[in-house]
Amino acid sequence: MIVSRILEKPLTQLKSFFLWGPRATGKTAWLKQQLPTAVYIDLLNMETYAYLQANPHRLLEFIPKDYHDWIIIDEIQKIPALLNEVHRLIESNNHIFVLTGSSARSLRKKGVNLLAGRALVYHMHPLIAQEIGTAFDLANALQFGLLPATLNEADPQAYLKSYVGTYLREEVMQEGLTRNLSAFSRFLEVASFSQGSILNMSAIAREVGMIQKNVSNYFDILEDLLIGIKVPVFTKRAKRVTVQHPKFYFFDAGVYQVLRPKGLMDKQSEIDGAACETLFLQSVRAINDYFDFDYQISYWRTSAGVEVDFILYGPKGFFAFEIKRSNTVNKHDAKGLLSFAQDYPEAKLFLVHGGTEKYYFDAVTAMPMRELLLHLPTILT
Repeated sequence: MIVSRILEKPLTQLKSFFLWGPRATGKTAWLKQQLPTAVYIDLLNMETYAYLQANPHRLLEFIPKDYHDWIIIDEIQKIPALLNEVHRLIESNNHIFVLTGSSARSLRKKGVNLLAGRALVYHMHPLIAQEIGTAFDLANALQFGLLPATLNEADPQAYLKSYVGTYLREEVMQEGLTRNLSAFSRFLEVASFSQGSILNMSAIAREVGMIQKNVSNYFDILEDLLIGIKVPVFTKRAKRVTVQHPKFYFFDAGVYQVLRPKGLMDKQSEIDGAACETLFLQSVRAINDYFDFDYQISYWRTSAGVEVDFILYGPKGFFAFEIKRSNTVNKHDAKGLLSFAQDYPEAKLFLVHGGTEKYYFDAVTAMPMRELLLHLPTILT
């Protein structure tokens, strides 16, 4: 299946930019499609990597004389020192670069100059319903996620297992982010039980069998690699006492499904519910970035346990979303939203469900998930 990515803004002006995103979200494919004549430098190519790692000044050797078009450097975090040379070439030769990366951790830790504002920053996410169109299959998206390769793989489950094995584990080791692969692998499994849940570092540390500081560091690694998301609690103008800790999600529903151990004691409804929340979150994050909506994404939970899954607050609106996997919903399912509305009557309230019908419970619009995902950009404007 061929899809057309919505991300367009980075190429509307001739200005260097970073393009961040987890591995396999389609950064390189999109750039090669959009910029077929660009100079392309792949730092995952070991020969290229070794040559530039030994002497970053050799970067100029990859650029033709009197060349004034785009220059793509893939996985720039592999050689942080290259950024100094990129900076010099932008200043001295007016070259324009696209710098892709799947982690800014090594750049930040080494205090690398991120071009001092001379490059814009954009993000690539897994696919969204609008990019797939009428072929969007909700059941497949919940099970296998929306990494582009899963749409064309004969066995998307095997692909995701390979992705987890080579990226979430081996890549972490290659980057030197942790020395204990078995402990990190165990952590990934335990972290999957925290999907959509408020983070309890001490409980996770006990489950994994390590000190809390290491667990906290592992979650930071997941965020730095752009594969983990912490969603903060909504506290603006709070009238009630709210919890303080963030909720956690892996960035893609399919990646979560593969990491989540499944056994006789695991409730499928809990797994599916977390997958629904994940699919909604990854879609909202992508749309928020691609359309420059500038929403702050959070959740709401009082100390009494009243909760709303997602709150979107920004210059274009104020929304509260509760996500339910069930095909049928009633007013009782909207109690968290209605409670939120008592404190924030300005918010528009949505109950998202797995069925096919639209309902209205007072100020709450109950909307099928597939329909909502396809119309989300319009709803958020």
